[in-house]
Amino acid sequence: MVSFNSFRYAFRGLKIVLSSEYNARLHLLFAILALVLSILLRISIEEWLFVVISIIMVFFAEIVNTAIEKTLDLISQKHNQLVKLIKDMTAAGVLVTAIGAIIVASIVFLPRIYAIIQEFYK
Repeated sequence: MVSFNSFRYAFRGLKIVLSSEYNARLHLLFAILALVLSILLRISIEEWLFVVISIIMVFFAEIVNTAIEKTLDLISQKHNQLVKLIKDMTAAGVLVTAIGAIIVASIVFLPRIYAIIQEFYK
């Protein structure tokens, strides 16, 4: 049996990440832009899969990064070089997924945008 409390807690966690993390809100803005472009440019179902998976991966990385940072802040409030290193590494994970999403967006959207621009200047 599914516990609806689990969903409530998960949505609360998502709300906390979006309300407390600037980068999460920035990722949300770009995700909305990608979804709008996907609709406007009428991308294929396969391209939709890549776009949606990229969005999910970036949000997952951001949520895990935030959770690890909060956990480390609980463990050590004073300056700790190892804590800083771990935070830098989890931030790198977010960066890698964001760069991957940018690559996917470039492959999916740029040819269509280029074709529209070419058509406009004919």
